Amino acid sequence: MPTDCISYQNSGYFSPLMNDYLDKKNNLSSLYNRFPTLENYKEQILEKQANFNETSRKTLVSILQKQYLNVETSVLTKQNIDALSNTNTFTVTTGHQLNLFSGPLYFLYKIISTINLTSELKAKYPTYNFVPIYWMATEDHDFEEINYFNFKGKKFRWNKESTGPVGRLSTDGLADFLEVYKLELGSSTNAETLKKLFKDSYLAHNNLADATRFLANALFGDYGLVILDADNADLKRNFIPFVKEELLHQSSHKLVLETAEKLKEYTIQVNPREINLFYIEDNVRERILFEDGKYKVNHTKIEFSETEILTLLENHPEKFSPNVIMRPLYQEVILPNLCYIGGGGEIAYWLELKSYFESVKITFPMLLLRNSVLLATEKQAKKAEKLDLNWSDLFSKQALLVDSKTNKLSEFSIDLAHLKEQLHQQFEMLYAIANKTDESFIGAVKAQEKKQTKGLENLEKRLLKAQKRKLSDVLHRITDLQNELFPNQSLQERQTNFSEFYLEYGENLIPIIVKQLKPLNNIFDTIVL
Repeated sequence: MPTDCISYQNSGYFSPLMNDYLDKKNNLSSLYNRFPTLENYKEQILEKQANFNETSRKTLVSILQKQYLNVETSVLTKQNIDALSNTNTFTVTTGHQLNLFSGPLYFLYKIISTINLTSELKAKYPTYNFVPIYWMATEDHDFEEINYFNFKGKKFRWNKESTGPVGRLSTDGLADFLEVYKLELGSSTNAETLKKLFKDSYLAHNNLADATRFLANALFGDYGLVILDADNADLKRNFIPFVKEELLHQSSHKLVLETAEKLKEYTIQVNPREINLFYIEDNVRERILFEDGKYKVNHTKIEFSETEILTLLENHPEKFSPNVIMRPLYQEVILPNLCYIGGGGEIAYWLELKSYFESVKITFPMLLLRNSVLLATEKQAKKAEKLDLNWSDLFSKQALLVDSKTNKLSEFSIDLAHLKEQLHQQFEMLYAIANKTDESFIGAVKAQEKKQTKGLENLEKRLLKAQKRKLSDVLHRITDLQNELFPNQSLQERQTNFSEFYLEYGENLIPIIVKQLKPLNNIFDTIVL
């Protein structure tokens, strides 16, 4: 079976910004603190240790203990929560939306990257403790992004109205959803496990935050994962000074815009608002605007004077929700965090934030691109071997793959470059003659050269098409295999839910992935199950 390795840069699925970040291009060096190598974590530890409000650890541990009260918690997770009280304990964090039943596969890869990095750090720096954190995006309000998942090519969607923070959303209605999903699962042992997992996660909990915590803990609790819901008044109390600064001075807007200018040759991930905060209640999450000397809540009639909004902040900090620009700062204020692990889009917007962090004197974390994975069955790997395909072939764009394999499988060369060269030489001789006669003849030679070159190019295209028809059987098998591994000609990890593989491999699935992934290697892993 294929054994070649593919770097992120050569996979064809990462943006120019991410490729340049991974290549440590000089034009980006001012936008991050330290590049994530094992050796660089020593300085990051010392900087965070000197620049973290240690009194906030007590609040963090207290909140986590309350959030885990009704959760069956592993010994390792309990130890990790308790360890956060100690000044020699640091976190590695990933964040993710509350996608229904975890959403696409990369939910797993984010968390496994985080777990595995803490293991590597523990081995390298044994005098410190390192805790993997999953930051649930409970305050997001874009329900349409998370209310579905794909299973065996079908989209299962939860049809429900939602206007507030999704973590507070009631799970009512998911019993009917489960009945539809169960019909697709069948009745195998692994299918019954999945049905029970969905039921215990979503039907036994009243809101999406509690349901997602249960699910993530069921999948990763044995690895010591700590799951945090930061939609909490006591946690936000530590963030009050930064919210106040944003309300009164809007400093993030100017600083992030200046940094974005340094990234103008790339696609900018997010643009800052003048005030990067939302006002939230159970059914409301709307932008805070400053207009005509008043603080107004967008799309509502709610408004405050400066005195009123600052009083509200002191008494009810939970009513203020950071947006994509300020959420990273909130995370780094309340966690003793060393590194954020995310996808390419997330790392891109973090790169816009370093000058803002410096202005408020909060240590900027190291930024690590999460592991990316292609899962293949042994049958698929054997098919690839039989078709003489390596993994690089299968990562190619389908049109290029088909052309490449047609050329390789053809009994003769489809490339007519040698004939084009012969034609070019013939016309060089004609030009030599033309230069000795009337200028009008040169034009005739040029026209004829263009016509005959175009004719050869058309013949080459027709020859390629003819060979594709002749080789259609094997080419169809190649494209069928690629379509299995890259559904909708996209990355599997962005399309497929874990349950599709769990149905076949059960409780062995996650340990297999955990064993193979190395978060600091920058390799697009292919795992043959």
